[in-house]
Amino acid sequence: MPEIELTPEHAADPNSRRVGILVGVVGILLSVVTIASHRAHTQAVIHRTESNDQWTYYQAKKTRENTEEVALTLMKALALDPAKTEALVQKLETARAKYAADADKIQEEARAKDKETAVEEHRALYFDLGEGLLELGLVLCSLYFLARKVFFPALGVIASIAGVGLGVLGALL
Repeated sequence: MPEIELTPEHAADPNSRRVGILVGVVGILLSVVTIASHRAHTQAVIHRTESNDQWTYYQAKKTRENTEEVALTLMKALALDPAKTEALVQKLETARAKYAADADKIQEEARAKDKETAVEEHRALYFDLGEGLLELGLVLCSLYFLARKVFFPALGVIASIAGVGLGVLGALL
């Protein structure tokens, strides 16, 4: 049986190897930006959860403060002998002031967590845009193998450079 030698049609094309390597490099950059994007989204969710926890804690403190305020109002309205209720009124006023101070501190912490969430969501947006442009660059570079037109990898490189730039910008924020 005679031997048949098969040669791929792109073996004669000197650009095929370069474009193939370019596709690999763009794929690697895409994976790095995708991982960074996923991590930024995860951090944003973590910060949002911490913020929600703080706001729930704040709400609990405000509820306790309000309960103390109602108890104080009732004690003052129903007290027949102020001398007997003086110690209890003082205790309720102290507790109410403590809950109010705690709530203010917790509110500050919750707002700080809200800011951290916004920063992470902003970073994730840059990573997402970079990821999209790198995917576009990968597809454009790959179209060279179907069309054998050099402008496809050229456009792919431009899209990939923009995607890497957005990824780097997201990392620097």
